[in-house]
Amino acid sequence: MSDAKTEPIIDAHHHIWRLAHTPWLNGPVVPRIFGDYEPLRRDYPVEEYLAEATAAGVVKSVYVQVNVAPGAEIEEVEWVQSIADTHGFPHGIVGYADLAAANLSDTLDRQLGCRNLRGIRQQLHWHEKPLYCFASHPDLMDDAAWRAGLKEVGRRGLVFELQVFASQMMDSARLARDFPEVTFVLLHAGMLEDRRPQGWARWRNGMRELSACPNVCTKFSGLGTFERRCDAVLWRPVIEETLALFGPDRAMFGSNFPIEKLWTGYADLVAATRAGLAQLTPGERHEVMYATAERVYRL
Repeated sequence: MSDAKTEPIIDAHHHIWRLAHTPWLNGPVVPRIFGDYEPLRRDYPVEEYLAEATAAGVVKSVYVQVNVAPGAEIEEVEWVQSIADTHGFPHGIVGYADLAAANLSDTLDRQLGCRNLRGIRQQLHWHEKPLYCFASHPDLMDDAAWRAGLKEVGRRGLVFELQVFASQMMDSARLARDFPEVTFVLLHAGMLEDRRPQGWARWRNGMRELSACPNVCTKFSGLGTFERRCDAVLWRPVIEETLALFGPDRAMFGSNFPIEKLWTGYADLVAATRAGLAQLTPGERHEVMYATAERVYRL
């Protein structure tokens, strides 16, 4: 394996956007889970992303949906595909779809007209703090219509991006067991937002339950969300405990750029993630930084 500075990286979670098509960026500033986002209220084009990411060794990437205007989920995927056709990035696309919608099958089939589509994200994270809530209600994953939609996602060979808090992990593990044909990607290493002893215990127990499901893998992304800083010391226990449960072959790197750009640079983010992988062999680091994403997203 080559020196760490020249090891190829797949960024399995990043965004690009057009301000006019992202309602949460366009209009009055409202509180967000990641704090003041005024610097993000502009276009973030692929050219800017590439300048930051490729300098750090990124050779492939996966775009993840950005909550565009309702009804624009097909247009979003088509736009990102046009970017990929022109620039060669991103290599994979995760789009949005409402899994409970009556027209879901048509939406998925039209999105699949874009050759880079690899998955769907519908954010399920629910929390007692309103600021942290993105789902319409706490038990959406138990809704019969929603579950029928997840089956359609699985039938098409698409990944489902699972974004939940620790309090939802037991139900999420049951969901994964109920749909063994679906590959679930747990975002942001389970979104540890409570670092008190009871918060760590809830997260650890939930991660253990999810890791017991062979069809669940996870991403080291968004690790700075709740402290709003890039901190290798803070991130390391999350990375190490996650690896102990999932193993390197079910974990992958994601930058969550440009959100993380609010408090760090791309190179520093990569360095902080690599610091948490220091105990791994070169081959195991390659799994996390490249091979797992390549396999899961068929890149």
